[in-house]
Amino acid sequence: MSSTNNAPSFVPPNQHSRLRACMVCSIVMLQSKFRDDGCPNCDDFLRLRKDTEAIESCTSQVFEGLITLANPARSWVAKWQRLDGYVQGVYAIKVSGQLPDEVKATMEEEFRITYIPRDGSAVETE
Repeated sequence: MSSTNNAPSFVPPNQHSRLRACMVCSIVMLQSKFRDDGCPNCDDFLRLRKDTEAIESCTSQVFEGLITLANPARSWVAKWQRLDGYVQGVYAIKVSGQLPDEVKATMEEEFRITYIPRDGSAVETE
């Protein structure tokens, strides 16, 4: 299976230590993929493409569990994990780390997105 830019999404076993999860959407990709393509869900405001510092501060190597989503719009698991508006791919169930305050402020002020941590520390209210 290929991602939207036709690059394979297979991760060789010797590359697992280079996997990172986005702290906003929890997609899991190689650090080099974040560097080359940015986050397919969040790059409008995270601007990870070609920015190693942003990748280090907005993604995490510490995450738990993996979910593979082929059709996020139709998946009850995607809805449960708040992934139903995202692209297909591999997502972490929990992502540890603190998103920088300035990134949270940009999300909320410029993009009207309320940040909900992916580490389970905050409970979403509806």
